[in-house]
Amino acid sequence: MSRFVKPHILGMKPYSPGKPIEDVKRELGISEVVKLASNENPFGPSPKGVSAAKASLDSLNLYPDGYCYKLRQALKDKHDIDADMLMFGNGSDEIIYYLGVGCLHDGTELMTGHPTFMQYATAARLANVTTVSVPTRNWTFDVKAMAEMLTEKTRLVIIPNPNNPTGTYITQSDVEYLIGKLPEGAILVMDEAYWEYAQDAPDYPDSIALVKAGAPVMVLRTFSKAYGLAGLRVGYGIADASIINALDRIREPFNVNSVAQAAALAALDDVKFIEMVLAQNKKMIQYMDLQFTMMGLETIPSVSNSIMVRVGPRANDVFHALMRKGYIVRTGDVFGMPEYLRITTGTAAQCEGFVSALKAVLSEPGVG
Repeated sequence: MSRFVKPHILGMKPYSPGKPIEDVKRELGISEVVKLASNENPFGPSPKGVSAAKASLDSLNLYPDGYCYKLRQALKDKHDIDADMLMFGNGSDEIIYYLGVGCLHDGTELMTGHPTFMQYATAARLANVTTVSVPTRNWTFDVKAMAEMLTEKTRLVIIPNPNNPTGTYITQSDVEYLIGKLPEGAILVMDEAYWEYAQDAPDYPDSIALVKAGAPVMVLRTFSKAYGLAGLRVGYGIADASIINALDRIREPFNVNSVAQAAALAALDDVKFIEMVLAQNKKMIQYMDLQFTMMGLETIPSVSNSIMVRVGPRANDVFHALMRKGYIVRTGDVFGMPEYLRITTGTAAQCEGFVSALKAVLSEPGVG
């Protein structure tokens, strides 16, 4: 059957998510498993979002609002933008897909950094165009190096801020510098899936203000992380109305389901929950960074909800040993960082338990 599929698609690898809890329980025969692999919210979903989701179930016989009117109006007011500057997706990943389909064609290129989220390169591969991956500098996107590699072929420049997996970020001045170097017809996509966690970092960019000022920028946000709605998959993009109008022509109808819309709308108003999530996340990032440092392990400073720790050339052995102790983390090899592990912040009890497990694993002969 492969002869019926485009050759460049056959060369792609499916996305590999973090290992599910139930799979680990079944495979290893253990009953207690903590997943710190997928940058999910350890405090669960927004309580207001859950209540609204339940209340929406009685209308499942109806198609969802394809325009996302209520959520659109709430975000319009929140960000002080025009309603036609918003686009919604089944997660912000879907909007990345639309950007690839809508903006990339033969002879064009997508630029991003390395290491980073794999779905950017996937968008380019689907369009059968080249991805220009610029190595990071000190694990942070090197905007000057990126600017030097821009050409008239560049159509999309995608920067996750903070970056996944490293948790590092670029500043307002970095973004403004790169905008000034963009060729005609190129769009800078600021993927801010972890914006809530990073917004207070020094000189963190106000990307939406740049969109309002007319810069060729698209900002992506999601309800999957801080709001805890990963299972419902709802994200959104903010850009000039002309960009949104063009991409809307290829958007799937009813792509954001009615339960997701209701939950996201209510979660926006769940201020106390978000404040708790962000405060606890900051504490756990600081806790794990300190513990790893005391263990003599190198970390990458993070403003996200995960942290990368270098455990050495036997990182995969450490990963499997941790799993046997009931802790699922993410191996760095999928990002081209084979000596690292990425650990999502958990609750205080989860992080303390993980640190104890890591200490035990690293003391085992042949692992540490």
